[in-house]
Amino acid sequence: MDPTSTPRHPDRFRLGAADPIPSSSPAFGTPARPFRMQKTHAPPTKTSILPILLPSSTLRPVAFRTFTRKHNLTISSSALQTLAVFVGKNCGSGWREEGLAERVLDEVAKIWKRAGGSVIVEEGKGASLKTILQTLEGSMSGGRVVTGKVHPQDGSARSLSGGLDAGRTESNTEGTRSGDPDEDDSKLSLHPRHWFKAIDAFDLPRLTYNVDKKYFEAIKSKPTLFPSPSHKTALFRDRYNLVYQRLLRNETFQSSLGVIGVPSLQRSSSNLATQQSYKLTPIANLLGRSGSSHLLLGLLSISPTGDLSLIDLTGSVALDLSHARMIPEDGAWFAPGMIVLVDGIYEEEEMVQGSVLGGNSGVGGTIGGHFVGVSICGPPCERRDISLGTNSRQGSGELSSSGGFGWVDFLGIGSERAQGARMRRIQEKCLRGEPEVMEAPPRLKMAVMSEINLDNMRALDALRKVFSTYNDLALVDRPQTFVLIGNFVQKAIINGGGRAGSIEYKEHFDSLAVVLSEFPALLQHSTFVFVPGDNDPWASAFSAGAASTIPRQPIPELFTSRIKRAFATANSELDRSQISEPMGEALWTSNPARLSWFGPVHDIAIFRDDISSRMRRTAINVQADNDNGDATMHETLEDATSAAVSRAPELANQANGAKSDAMAPAASAARKLVKTVLDQGTLSPFPLPIRPVLWDHASAVQLYPLPTALILADSDAAPFCMTYEGCHVMNPGRFLPDGAVPTVRWIEYDVLRSRGKVKEERY
Repeated sequence: MDPTSTPRHPDRFRLGAADPIPSSSPAFGTPARPFRMQKTHAPPTKTSILPILLPSSTLRPVAFRTFTRKHNLTISSSALQTLAVFVGKNCGSGWREEGLAERVLDEVAKIWKRAGGSVIVEEGKGASLKTILQTLEGSMSGGRVVTGKVHPQDGSARSLSGGLDAGRTESNTEGTRSGDPDEDDSKLSLHPRHWFKAIDAFDLPRLTYNVDKKYFEAIKSKPTLFPSPSHKTALFRDRYNLVYQRLLRNETFQSSLGVIGVPSLQRSSSNLATQQSYKLTPIANLLGRSGSSHLLLGLLSISPTGDLSLIDLTGSVALDLSHARMIPEDGAWFAPGMIVLVDGIYEEEEMVQGSVLGGNSGVGGTIGGHFVGVSICGPPCERRDISLGTNSRQGSGELSSSGGFGWVDFLGIGSERAQGARMRRIQEKCLRGEPEVMEAPPRLKMAVMSEINLDNMRALDALRKVFSTYNDLALVDRPQTFVLIGNFVQKAIINGGGRAGSIEYKEHFDSLAVVLSEFPALLQHSTFVFVPGDNDPWASAFSAGAASTIPRQPIPELFTSRIKRAFATANSELDRSQISEPMGEALWTSNPARLSWFGPVHDIAIFRDDISSRMRRTAINVQADNDNGDATMHETLEDATSAAVSRAPELANQANGAKSDAMAPAASAARKLVKTVLDQGTLSPFPLPIRPVLWDHASAVQLYPLPTALILADSDAAPFCMTYEGCHVMNPGRFLPDGAVPTVRWIEYDVLRSRGKVKEERY
């Protein structure tokens, strides 16, 4: 008798039957073994299952193999717990040996995808997991799904989620369902400016990197200007975790199992990245390993004693860079607040009064001794397509199923995996144009101007020159967007100094409105974006022009009413009943800000800050002794971070008529600035006292993944346009450069080609 089954009584016990069954108790009709019945009269049996308590950690390998590897889905911890309870209840002890769990999970994954679920399997993401399991439970027998009860083409399978309409709405919003887009896109506007959006820094999704899940998740707490001190710690922890996970995906930090032996560390070795892997050592693990060489990743900081130190998540150690060598030579800035790679030797001090330096024994504090740096460099940058997992595309244009963060919506407008393919099709239709309406397809151009001091009358004359230049061009050759970046006054005037203050500031924008009114064609067919600087209100009211907190709010509407009136007047003069073009408008954004063309296809970051001068003031001075140190270690770290990953930025489209030899110092300074900012992956790689950042909005200053273009408006640096790791970085410089000849300078950016050009004219 099977101990796991309960004997079932027949409806009536017939004596003298053709197949009599001896009974241990004829009086009660209890069979000695399970009752055998003829197959012709036997009803379908349902094998009973003894439920078990199945831990989610035990089911995790099977769920990963089924959901992630087979169906390219990611399962959340709460959903895994729900599935573990379901499998333990309906599959019992045979979930592993008989393969029942894998079959059930495979069916759940198929139904989830048919019901329009997102790539992350969790409750409320495009489908209802609870409803799917409830429906599936009624179709199971003996721990197996009965074939035919849940058919792939059955219409009921699509209605497994109770709130499918809401799920489809969310799914379409995030673009998780591709489908056939031609029907939905046929009624959409095909004018490019319909797909332009300026995104305020305070409207960006607040994301944090979860180390355990290795994924980004939204911060659910409400942002505030007075958060708890733990948010300050989380700011730097998130920065470190982002750089750390980016570094581990680099080829040079991944072990190669197919190589036997130690390769020769030579600069001429082109396949070094595939032969040698490098390991990072936590600072706490340096204890007891005096005299050994290590590669550290940490945050440069100034200790309370005034010495330079290196900090990671396990501890900190005093840093000696007197003999260190920069990699590349004079190719990047290194200042406190930046995350760097340091290769060197740990030297442990003798015990002082029975305790190590700092009074701590390792984790969480300063360890004894100091770390003698031999080489120092920034963490290698990562291209945008690698971060998003879209670097390998199929011939049909569909995105591959490789890893990355392509499903993360970093801007709040849809992720690359969800909306990228659809937006590229819309972009192609928009740029194709209608032959009967347009003689030539439209061009996506932007005119970027920085440091427009409206309190200088020369600036208004220069603006007239620029606007008249574009006003004389054909409609298809005009920029679709004008970006005007502050400071809009030379000195902060709203600081309680007894002057007119806000009244005087408003008069400057009224003067700009008069200039704009002279070019109604530009106001009717273009979008003007205004980005404030440190001298603009209201931040300058208490900072007096010094570095204020970022991100900072847009210029208040109190000062912009006359400009808005100029746009309303120009749009009223144009009959739009015959055209589908959107009205021209003025957008007032924060600093920093993001501009988006066609969703995630073109991501343009804007930041106004004199970052180069701040780096020169705070950078550490590393003077290497070329006769000392380990030359092999120098070559190793340089090959690992420079040759294998970081390619030197290419200078392109310098100012018209400039000579290459004259631009060499400016080009070198520009490369140094661009490499530093993009390698750090943030717009503010400084300590908070140097450049304050709002703790709850720190994700708005991150540059991960890299945008397609970055407008780094620095008035102290020469104008440049260059591309580094696929990101095109531009600096318009000063709108009115210093000199005896009245000259105006700006940048014209081609969005489709992702290339900018420095323009310069006399007025």
